[in-house]
Amino acid sequence: MIGTIIASLIGGLIIGLLGKFLAPGDKDNIPLWLTIVCGIAGMFIGSYLYAALFDCSDMNNCTNGVDWWRHVWQIVVAAILVVLASTATGRSRRHV
Repeated sequence: MIGTIIASLIGGLIIGLLGKFLAPGDKDNIPLWLTIVCGIAGMFIGSYLYAALFDCSDMNNCTNGVDWWRHVWQIVVAAILVVLASTATGRSRRHV
């Protein structure tokens, strides 16, 4: 369980930083800290959704080796959270 938490924190940090790197400046209108929080939340929520939907009683051992589909779920959930956060912050993209 502790390993899952640490991996989710580190993975979420990486996903958040990659998200900010891939959409810098005017393309991404939310602050860096919120992007990182969305990445971490995406890791946790994506893992639990994957485990619940695909009947993995132990999230660490859903498959032998690297569980690539779980990582896809984590990234997709993190991306959705970034879009929701961007919408919720309400920053205008128009330059007047």
